[in-house]
Amino acid sequence: MNRNAPWMAALAALAMLLAAAPAPAAMQNPDTYVHAMVGDVDSLDPAFQYDGVSNAVVMQVYEPLIFYRGSSIGEFEPLLATQVPSARNGLIQSSGTVYVFPIRTGVLFHNGEALSAEDVKYSLMRYMLQDRDGGPSSLLLEPVLGILSSRGPDGKPLTDLYERLDDAIRVRDNAVSVRLAKPFAPFLSVLAGWGMIVSKKWAAANGDWDGGKNTWVYYNNPKKESSPFFGKANGTGPFALKRWDLRAQKLYLERNDRYWRKPAKLKRLIFATVSEFNTRKLLLAAGDADSVFAERQYLPQLSQLPGVTILDDLPRLEVTNMFAFTFDINPAGNKDIGSGKLDGDGIPPDFFADRDVRKAFAYAFDYDAYIRDGFRGKATQARGPIPKGLLGYDPKQPVYTHAPDKAVEHFKKAFGGRVWEKGFRFTLSHMEGRSDRQLACQILKRTVESLNPKFRIDVRAVLWSTLLAMETQHKTPLVNARWGLDYPDSHNCVGPFLHSQGHYPRTQGYSNPDADRLVEQAITELDGGAREKIYRKLLEISHADVPQIYTVDTVELIVQRAWVRGRYYNPVFPAGYFYPVHKVETN
Repeated sequence: MNRNAPWMAALAALAMLLAAAPAPAAMQNPDTYVHAMVGDVDSLDPAFQYDGVSNAVVMQVYEPLIFYRGSSIGEFEPLLATQVPSARNGLIQSSGTVYVFPIRTGVLFHNGEALSAEDVKYSLMRYMLQDRDGGPSSLLLEPVLGILSSRGPDGKPLTDLYERLDDAIRVRDNAVSVRLAKPFAPFLSVLAGWGMIVSKKWAAANGDWDGGKNTWVYYNNPKKESSPFFGKANGTGPFALKRWDLRAQKLYLERNDRYWRKPAKLKRLIFATVSEFNTRKLLLAAGDADSVFAERQYLPQLSQLPGVTILDDLPRLEVTNMFAFTFDINPAGNKDIGSGKLDGDGIPPDFFADRDVRKAFAYAFDYDAYIRDGFRGKATQARGPIPKGLLGYDPKQPVYTHAPDKAVEHFKKAFGGRVWEKGFRFTLSHMEGRSDRQLACQILKRTVESLNPKFRIDVRAVLWSTLLAMETQHKTPLVNARWGLDYPDSHNCVGPFLHSQGHYPRTQGYSNPDADRLVEQAITELDGGAREKIYRKLLEISHADVPQIYTVDTVELIVQRAWVRGRYYNPVFPAGYFYPVHKVETN
């Protein structure tokens, strides 16, 4: 009897397995980084873009005055300013209402022009004066002037807005000072992510606002493609725009060799929109993509790929995959509301203005199924618009649970019983290429339709830039989306979701005077305990009004090739800042 025979057979079998297993792909183009993402770029205009996809590109090309230091969300480093203002260095003055930024010399825009303090003032004013519908301008308008919009109740630009901003932002001895309406604790956090600096001369030469008092109103609330910054770029950042192929949905950046710091290690940076997961997986496996966007439900497939690294359990600062109701739907040419009537073949424009309708949908959604199937258990039910880890989050806050009997009860109350009697049909939209959002929509469709055969919901995936435009035009009856925080403060949760001038209430048509008052009160409250109590009250209002359905709080993950080096994670910029990134062969 040969005692070695079983061992020899096992070794032979192992050798066959190793031979059959795919070898790690060789590193492609060591100086080029390809990121395969979901969603298309909406605009390259720093004053217009207000979505995670566009922001991921813009932050490589343009620069703010200060930036987050590495992975920290509370420490900053100077970029186009030479110092981070503080009370200690004397650059925060007048009891926290004046911030002074000495401007760095020797910085060149990509076209070779030198950065000046006037460019900084122009950029900050342009950011606030343009103020497009659904855009980011309120992030600076609120702390600087104490307002959320550049337009009055009549929709017309405020006549004295230029003068007020010109007075609040001043240039002296190559420094720019910004005077706030009142102390605003997260002001530096706002500037660290927004208010990118552009060239005043280049803007005017390319047909944008010339910086004049009498011309700014013509550029207020612009159409996306009308801006020269839409598809062209001239920043000071480590990468410059080479080409944007809108048809192929690829955007090419190249290294800025005249960068004021040491040039980036990568020569080229490519952002490719790849909506289908299997295609992203193949690109990653072949080494044709260095990193890909991936949802947790696909993690088992990706973890088996040789040469792939997965970074998991990263903190996430976002309101994840919530549903937003539109209270006053724009019916003009809108097929998403069917007949436009409560007749079983559509919904009226004010369908979701009925609180019982909203509560019925909130009780219908199966939260546990979504956590199980969409996040493999790595999520908890959201308690409201404030995610875990931020001031005001309350683990004991009452939430809606999957309760079909309660959903039926509210559907029977809605519109005096006519919703239950007549039924309805409308389209529920989500971002194309996001299977986690598609799953949320399919779960809601299934649970609602199971309650009454007269209830019908059509689920549709929409190109990201198109979906943004539809929301702004109030044409999405119900949409599943996310909110990545602009800065790490609870004000950036409650404001965008509960204040009437916030991002979602403006597109939804939601307004509650008590919520407005509390949001405005909380940001001026310096005592943390008192501020937290205000946020708890706002969570109660959110639960009672149900302007949105909050689904889950979860964690972030990054999927990339093992040869990627230098990439760090900051929850404010989950897509990544690629200036320090490079590639090292691992085979």
